[in-house]
Amino acid sequence: MARTGFSGRLAVVVVETAYVTLTAGLYAGLQQKALGLRSRLLGNLTIAFAVPGIAQLLDWLAHRAAGAVAPPRATLAVCIFTAISALFHLYVMRRGVFLSGQGCSLLDDFRRIPRLIAGFVVRPVVIVSNLSLRLVRTIESQTAL
Repeated sequence: MARTGFSGRLAVVVVETAYVTLTAGLYAGLQQKALGLRSRLLGNLTIAFAVPGIAQLLDWLAHRAAGAVAPPRATLAVCIFTAISALFHLYVMRRGVFLSGQGCSLLDDFRRIPRLIAGFVVRPVVIVSNLSLRLVRTIESQTAL
């Protein structure tokens, strides 16, 4: 039975805090391990979708088991945040940041974060503009024939 009111919201927060505290390192380790997969595409899919998807599913099950089910809007918001967060993890990990045993200090990684955030935010614009340029060039070359 799902709890409601303040105690229900507090239960959701407690379950979420416990779950994330107990599993964050495990999921980060799985994502870092996926960097070494032979297929870069498979590694990227594992980092951006498989690991976060499994984490979200197990998180949802933990809430269900504890009777502290989050409201549907909160669950949707968490899923959206998780997707963006996973894509950011992929972006920074592919650039050698926040990786264990890679020679850089955590302080060095934090110093790189402002530039990485800017690059991550601008990346979709760059991708779309490159695709647009390719499309225009393709159309121009076909009309020139």
